[in-house]
Amino acid sequence: MDQVKQGTDALFILLGAIMVLAMHAGFAFLELGTVRKKNQVNALVKILVDFAVSTIAYFFVGYTVAYGVSFFNGAEALAVKNGYELVKFFFLLTFAAAIPAIVSGGIAERARFGPQLFATAVIVGVVYPLFEGAIWGGRFGVQGFVESTTGVAFHDFAGSVVVHAVGGWIGLAAVLLLGPRANRYRKDGGMSAHPPSSIPFLALGAWVLAVGWFGFNVMSAQTIDKISGLVAVNSLMAMVGGTLVAVLMGRNDPGFAYNGPLAGLVAVCAGSDVMHPAGALVVGGVAGAIFVLLFTLTQNRWKIDDVLGVWPLHGLCGAWGGIACGIFGQTALGGLGGVGFLSQFVGTLLGVIWAFAGGLLVYGAIRAVTSLRLTPEEEYEGADLSIHRIGATPEREASW
Repeated sequence: MDQVKQGTDALFILLGAIMVLAMHAGFAFLELGTVRKKNQVNALVKILVDFAVSTIAYFFVGYTVAYGVSFFNGAEALAVKNGYELVKFFFLLTFAAAIPAIVSGGIAERARFGPQLFATAVIVGVVYPLFEGAIWGGRFGVQGFVESTTGVAFHDFAGSVVVHAVGGWIGLAAVLLLGPRANRYRKDGGMSAHPPSSIPFLALGAWVLAVGWFGFNVMSAQTIDKISGLVAVNSLMAMVGGTLVAVLMGRNDPGFAYNGPLAGLVAVCAGSDVMHPAGALVVGGVAGAIFVLLFTLTQNRWKIDDVLGVWPLHGLCGAWGGIACGIFGQTALGGLGGVGFLSQFVGTLLGVIWAFAGGLLVYGAIRAVTSLRLTPEEEYEGADLSIHRIGATPEREASW
């Protein structure tokens, strides 16, 4: 019976890993649809190669930093319990690799390829695992500090803060250090519009992300006996709440419409296992509003050229989700309890500070040594031709 349970657990978390791996295709298509045509190939290649670099960094360094587990044993030892620990690594790797995928959307169209891959290695190998280990691995005394200070440990079931807020705030640091795209903000105070190159691809990316997100959230149980339908329905309610509010506030703009469900899903991750579905609906709706309002302010008033809006979508909606868990997870609002507002606020604040400081350190160090961005000529030509020597579609068909 134990053998069946072990095999079932390994299969369960493997399916989750595959679903979250598919989300990286969603990241790629979401970025492809948002950037201008001359940068589409770069979006596709960057997400794929970032994932490959993340795998190496997390396997050899990051997973050990986070959980104190290494894989420098014989295959016989690694295959124990149907290789569950290896599959668990695969699952958590897909979370770790989401960090550079998130950052990629903010720095699109003007970042150099090599320096970004180096940043990916450092972030996934060191910066992210240190916070991941502190919250999910119970290491470094952080959870003990939060619990002794507030009376209850910080709760983040599926990564509103650990993954999304951390990725979003690292992304903000990168965007600020990189600067806006050429001619995005003119000297006369005006702003050049850069509309999405393909709404269908943007929509495809959002749909792939939304479907994969149910693996991201539900499979965070990590074993079959801990699976909860509450997590699935809460994710669904937050998704539709974010969608409806974003459509209404965004005046039917398709960019807002398709980022609305993602905002809701980002926010519900932390408390998806403790909230009532009605609470999850509210959390998602607020997240949709946060994205529309803050994306508009970021681009138009503050002139921060965050191409895909990764800071409002992941950084701010993730932070809201961490705090909202402490509100809507309370038994008084129909939740399961076991969470506290103060502990959620403290844990979220620690994540934001760590991520923003880490992002400034990594990208600041790279900028001090080499250039982070393409030359003006390369940026004008587009990352596709400048880096990859080929465009998304040929200018003309071959005559043979």
